Amino acid sequence: MIAVLKHELRTYFRSLTAYVFGAFLLLFIGIGSLLYNLQMAVSNFEFVLSFSCLVFVVIVPILTMRVIAEERKQKTDQLLYSLPITTTQVILGKYLALLVVYLIPLAIVSVYPLIFSKYGDVYLLTAYGSIFAFFVLGAALIALGVFISSLTENQGFAAGIGIAAILLNYYSVTLSESVSSTAFGSIIALAVLLIALWFVIRHLTRNEKLAWGVCIPLYAAIMITSWVDYTKFEGLLPKIMNALSLFERFCVFVNGVFDLTGIVYYVSVIAFFLFLSVQSLEKRRYN
Repeated sequence: MIAVLKHELRTYFRSLTAYVFGAFLLLFIGIGSLLYNLQMAVSNFEFVLSFSCLVFVVIVPILTMRVIAEERKQKTDQLLYSLPITTTQVILGKYLALLVVYLIPLAIVSVYPLIFSKYGDVYLLTAYGSIFAFFVLGAALIALGVFISSLTENQGFAAGIGIAAILLNYYSVTLSESVSSTAFGSIIALAVLLIALWFVIRHLTRNEKLAWGVCIPLYAAIMITSWVDYTKFEGLLPKIMNALSLFERFCVFVNGVFDLTGIVYYVSVIAFFLFLSVQSLEKRRYN
């Protein structure tokens, strides 16, 4: 795993990827600091991070699009399978390299509250709690990007899907106000999600029986629940969209509350998408 980590770090810093990523992140946070902390004389540095969240839509896909897709395109992933390490160690090595690239500009950003505190009252606990949450939020989105990259050998396609997925998650709370809150609309949405789940399981495992074995009981549970109490599905779709929003949970930290459940949620998202990435590589190994 350490060898994979070192190789990935050399690759990132010998190309423009790490520098473009860091430059974009520092640029957005710098603009936010200029607007909020300097021009508007607002002491809350966490507002800057809330403003800068939108940059993840662009920089995370740029950072993660090549991590596995390029290996598949150049057929060098076959060399990874021949190494005396497991697929899990390969994924963890690549993921840790991405976190190091992410941490470098964030370490620079962590100095900003101390600088601003010299010229005014800055809420350091809230600021650094928000910086930590900002890091975990980015780590969760990077895990999502790694999984998307593992599904294709086309880097442009991986970047496009990544941008769409993160943008949809960013605006999910706003969109939830416009979607149907009726029980019928929620049931239809759950049925569509089950279809998507079927395709994901089948793609990762090449096992249709497993895909049907997972989806049919879930579909039966939805039908039975709707038959017993149809009203339980009212407003369910907006609630799901709000619950799945990674960015909405970050707003809790911005408001001055260190939400431990939010951290657990982010860690769970990281583990989930890294697990799917391992399964995607395992499928290709055995194929």
